Amino acid sequence: MAESSETLSLKEFQLHDKDTGSADVQVALLTRRIEHLTEHLKTYRKDHSSRRGLLKMVAQRRSLLDYLSKTKADRYKKLIDKLDRQTEPAQITGRSLV
Repeated sequence: MAESSETLSLKEFQLHDKDTGSADVQVALLTRRIEHLTEHLKTYRKDHSSRRGLLKMVAQRRSLLDYLSKTKADRYKKLIDKLDRQTEPAQITGRSLV
C-alpha cells in the first residue's frame, strides 16, 4: 500500500522515526488540516461549524508555535523555514511580518 503524501511530508518534521506527538509534528499536521479546511470554506461559505473548527485549529497551532518559540527557538526557526517553503509566512505565524 502506498503512503499518502501527508505521511511522506510528515517525516521531515519528525524528531525520530516514531515521533507523532512532538510540537513540530502537531504544527505540521494542523497546517495541513487548516489548508484543507480553508479550501472547503471557499466553496461552502455558510458552513459555520467548520469555520469554528478552523478557528480552534488556528488557535491550537498558534499556542504550539508560541511554546516552541519560547522554549526551543532553534526548532521553532527550522519549523517555520520548512513550512514557509510550502505556505505563506504570515499564514503560519498568524502575525504580520512588518
